[in-house]
Amino acid sequence: MHVYGLIGNPVGHSLSPPMHEAAYRELGMDARYVTFEPDADDVARAVDGAAALGIDGLNVTIPFKQDVLELVEPDDLAARIGAVNTVDFSTSPPRGYNTDAAGVRRAFDHHDVPLSGAEAVVVGAGGAGRAVAVALAEACASVHVANRTVDRAESLAADVRADRPAATVTAGGLDTLDDRVPAADVLVNATSVGMEEDETPVPAPLLHGNLAVLDAVYSPVETRLLREAAAAGATTIDGAWMLLFQGVVAFEHWTGRDAPVDAMNAALRSHL
Repeated sequence: MHVYGLIGNPVGHSLSPPMHEAAYRELGMDARYVTFEPDADDVARAVDGAAALGIDGLNVTIPFKQDVLELVEPDDLAARIGAVNTVDFSTSPPRGYNTDAAGVRRAFDHHDVPLSGAEAVVVGAGGAGRAVAVALAEACASVHVANRTVDRAESLAADVRADRPAATVTAGGLDTLDDRVPAADVLVNATSVGMEEDETPVPAPLLHGNLAVLDAVYSPVETRLLREAAAAGATTIDGAWMLLFQGVVAFEHWTGRDAPVDAMNAALRSHL
């Protein structure tokens, strides 16, 4: 039996187990997906233990994505993002990947939203914002990062430009949304705004029908931002698509097989 899993703290809320278990059933694989919740001081021992026990692969979630980066051999993208969310134990040392960026790009691709040449606005400069900004820059979009703390936005923009000198990546405070969103083709909320309260990081009057809006929040699936974007005629992409496709890419890294996307999507959405 192949064993895959997730480490984080907490992990009880995770939707990865039903999504991956659905893939194993669909393909007739002898495999299971389990969760592990080590203490913060034990993450290194947890990764070593997983390797010693013959676990095939791990997903990594908060708060361990940066810690695990130091414990594996990251690929180029994970190193540039500065975080690992997928570990493959088939090599020694284990290989680390970041599938969040690929999840962003596949979510847009699935909804037929072209990114090359697009004017994109990313709200948030944390871990999710970093993965989104890198993904959009790699897809040849022009990227503007807007964040409450301007210094963090500017630091993220500088990091992305350092990786891709030809990319157009700018930064500013949330007040820059007034000018940037009306002229944008793509908008991504990479903050947690809208998760706990019915709030939005972007005022509704800025939204328009030529916009594609991805909200990384997936609980609730339909956030206020997405409701107001739909009302403005925009293309809307809920956060479950990003969650789905990062899992799809992880599955493909581990197994070398095409993931059963429809089965994984159905399982994911049945648990939302």
